[in-house]
Amino acid sequence: QVQLVESGGGSVQAGQSLRLSCEHSAYTSAWYCMAWFRQAPGKQREAVATIASDGDTDYADSVKGRFTISEDIAKNMVYLDMMNPEPEDTAMYYCAASYGGSWCPVSRPRTAFGHWGQGTQVTVSS
Repeated sequence: QVQLVESGGGSVQAGQSLRLSCEHSAYTSAWYCMAWFRQAPGKQREAVATIASDGDTDYADSVKGRFTISEDIAKNMVYLDMMNPEPEDTAMYYCAASYGGSWCPVSRPRTAFGHWGQGTQVTVSS
């Protein structure tokens, strides 16, 4: 059973950097796609960043140039560095994983991810 646990959320001022962390219990395949999604109240859950097993990353246009996804394979960790967050980035952030393939664009549907964390809340005030 794969488990994902997010941490690092909180309340910050606009422009104050934040790092989200996702600890996952194990890589069950050499081929995988890890992602950060977010869901704001009244809105659909959307992917903001993905990282594939070959190291390729992809970002939603709304966060490109401000957010960075990375991983530490030895520690089973995936990170989302949020630079210059804006009030519009306020949402619950979720870590998600898909194993067995490395197709990993940010447009990949949420239904393609079989493993999810419980989420960590990020609130950005102006």
